[in-house]
Amino acid sequence: MKKKDAKAETKAAENETVQNKAAENQEQDTAKEPEAENPLQAQVEQLQKELKEQKELLLRTAAEYDNYRKRTAKEKDATWNDAKASTVAEFLPALDNLERALTAQGDAQDIKKGVEMIHKQFLDALAKLKVEEIPTVGETLDPSLHHAVMHVEDEEAGDGEIVECFQKGYKTGDRVIRYSMVKVAN
Repeated sequence: MKKKDAKAETKAAENETVQNKAAENQEQDTAKEPEAENPLQAQVEQLQKELKEQKELLLRTAAEYDNYRKRTAKEKDATWNDAKASTVAEFLPALDNLERALTAQGDAQDIKKGVEMIHKQFLDALAKLKVEEIPTVGETLDPSLHHAVMHVEDEEAGDGEIVECFQKGYKTGDRVIRYSMVKVAN
């Protein structure tokens, strides 16, 4: 019986060893799980950090854009105001002379001469601003420059020729400031 007892003891020892190894393996697996979570947790933390950085970058970019928009609006207003001021400054001397002419004493010939000088001053101011008169009488009607308000049959004038100007037009470069009001023949 001793052999049977020895075998049973050996088998029991083997079973105990197997159980111990299984318990160790289970403990190792349990120990590995937190280790497996640590790289995932680190990755999650890294991604959260990157997300936070991107949000901050987005907020900074939005703030910079808002500041840019406000700054350009202010610059646009300042440019507009500067352009108005410099344009008006060109006409102020002519206005001053008109006011002087209104208070001037003298005969009609002297007043007419003063008004002609003021007219020349206005034309000089327009020339400085690169504003030019649109040619009319004797020219062919150009709808991009002229506004025909009247039509007349005239044997001496060519077809579509402007025979009279009711109101002068002006342009600067290719941009029309005011169209010429004209009478057109045929």
